[in-house]
Amino acid sequence: MNRSKGVLLAVVVIFAYLSWQLVVPFLQYVLGAVLIAFVLYPLQERLERVSSPGIAAFVLVVLAIVGFIVPFVLVALVVADDAADMVTSVDPQDLQIADLEGWIASEIGIEVDVTETVADSAEQIGSILVDQTTAWISTITHTLIGFGLTLFLLYYLLKEGDRLMAWIRDRTPLPSDVQEDFYGELDEVMWAVLAGHVLIAIVEGAIAGLGLFATGIPNAAFWTFVMIVLSLVPLIGAFLVWGPAVLYLFATGEPLLAVALAVYSAIVVGVADDYLRPIVVDRYADLSPAIIILGVLGGIYAFGIMGLFFGPVVIGALIATIDVIDEHYWRLEGDAEGT
Repeated sequence: MNRSKGVLLAVVVIFAYLSWQLVVPFLQYVLGAVLIAFVLYPLQERLERVSSPGIAAFVLVVLAIVGFIVPFVLVALVVADDAADMVTSVDPQDLQIADLEGWIASEIGIEVDVTETVADSAEQIGSILVDQTTAWISTITHTLIGFGLTLFLLYYLLKEGDRLMAWIRDRTPLPSDVQEDFYGELDEVMWAVLAGHVLIAIVEGAIAGLGLFATGIPNAAFWTFVMIVLSLVPLIGAFLVWGPAVLYLFATGEPLLAVALAVYSAIVVGVADDYLRPIVVDRYADLSPAIIILGVLGGIYAFGIMGLFFGPVVIGALIATIDVIDEHYWRLEGDAEGT
């Protein structure tokens, strides 16, 4: 490598690092735009047959707002409201504070006023929240800017997605057939995760949630959301919620409802997991449950909430890349020697 190439590579590395620093504060929103654009791009191609790319992209951005973003915000508000109700609905009498104070006095010999202590703590927490008002305003502002950035990126990813892919292909030093195999593998992995696991998790969680609503489980909306998230992780699933819900119904004197919820969840939710997931997954790449578990859990730590979707994709993409290398490596090595 001569000095000129070294300088150019150093400049590329520097600007790549600086660009990454610009993306990091809004990484969740950038990943969200990429995810929605991937799902909607087949519709973009169809709409471009009857309209201009700009109009087609605008229509799909509106569709994304109505079909993805607004429902997501509404669900988040409902879940947050349920979570708040869980906290505020706690009855101090149910906590048997007087018995707790008596036990502490008899066993430890210390007189404790739990109610006053909790009240003082609540007052201190209130003061902290007031002091953090500026931080809350900053967070809300950042969120609004992030959603605006998501819509802006989504529009241009849809409108100029073909040009972006052409640019990437032109600058990738691989034969066209190798690139076709590589991007085809990535496409299958992405759809396997979205359709075979995310969509199935939403269906399973929603089906299980209907059982919670029907049997009168408190804060069913919140627990339905929890079951959807848990259903993303194979071998764990919604049972961690509907199982304790069955015990709760038994404990509260509703044995018939408990049995009904157990039978409904075990049969209906179990059938959806055992049969619906393989039917959908078999249409795309076959991803091991180990990949999904590692991808989901590790993805949350690496990418935040978007890691639920991109974590398994990253591991699946690595496997797909290794498969492509295994298939074409020796031919590529021969091409390099020929040049």
